[in-house]
Amino acid sequence: MSASRVPPPQPAQRVGAAPKNAEPQGPNNEPDFRTLTHAWLESHRASLVDSLRRLGKQPIGSFFTCLVMAVALSLPMGLSLLLGNVERLGGTWERAAQISVFLTIDASDSQGQALREEIAGMDDVAEAEWISRDKALEEFQQQSGLGEALKELPNNPLPGAVLVTPKEVDKATLEALRLRLAELPNVQQAQLDLVWVERLSAILKLGDRFVFGLTVLLIMALLLVIGNTIRLHIENRRTEIEVIKLVGGTDSYVRRPFLYMGALYGLGAGVLSWLVLAFGLNWLNDAVVRLSGLYGSDFSLAGVPSGDGFSLLLGAVLLGYIGAWLAVARHLRELAPR
Repeated sequence: MSASRVPPPQPAQRVGAAPKNAEPQGPNNEPDFRTLTHAWLESHRASLVDSLRRLGKQPIGSFFTCLVMAVALSLPMGLSLLLGNVERLGGTWERAAQISVFLTIDASDSQGQALREEIAGMDDVAEAEWISRDKALEEFQQQSGLGEALKELPNNPLPGAVLVTPKEVDKATLEALRLRLAELPNVQQAQLDLVWVERLSAILKLGDRFVFGLTVLLIMALLLVIGNTIRLHIENRRTEIEVIKLVGGTDSYVRRPFLYMGALYGLGAGVLSWLVLAFGLNWLNDAVVRLSGLYGSDFSLAGVPSGDGFSLLLGAVLLGYIGAWLAVARHLRELAPR
């Protein structure tokens, strides 16, 4: 009687493992594009989940790291928003940049009205107002306090004038408009005070340079903060990383969780920075509204625009990513197994 054939022993299956299915392969017995893409996405998902889990184990430390980064991000962004509000306020100062077009003393009111209509139709002019000789004398009496003395004059010495409000407060544009107005008929003089315009432009340019320099310094500080934080995470996982590299783990595989961690730090810092800016501008706006009300103005600070807010989030994430990349690249060569 022939002995029954005993089947060869089969490899044991890991408890709880999913049944192993044959993976689709290409013509050269290599995984196809779909399999490689799925494996790549699964690796990134696992790295992201691992980074979230590790940050969740240290909520207080992670929060304060994000808070430090948020404060550093809020300073240049806040100054930039304040400068934007000042420039927006400068738009309401166009009336202070008016060009005074004085007519000849013998020009009539009808000629003045016709000149005002001609000036109002120019492309660079936002508004033109005609002030007759009688109205000019009345205003001068009220503002100068010489009403009784002016009444003794035999004739009105003031000419009629057209107050021209430009569309754009720019030195070159205003000077070109003034020269153009001075050549109109019945115009004796076109006067413009450019000193305050130059001062305002110089102040705004100085503010822009200051914000740019501060931004560069704080970006460097943020890179140092995130680099030092990632370096501590690398030191805590040195043994684990050396084992991964020992069994064939690539540098990109080792680097990936730390890059996600840096991006998450940046995202948290961006959200906190947006909240800090929104709260700070709202708190400061109360005082600005009271101050502008004393000057008869309805000016108020604008909040954080949505576009600037999302740009802040994107910039914070990029800074966190770049800082983590630099930190890992610096220490990666030291992580070779010994």
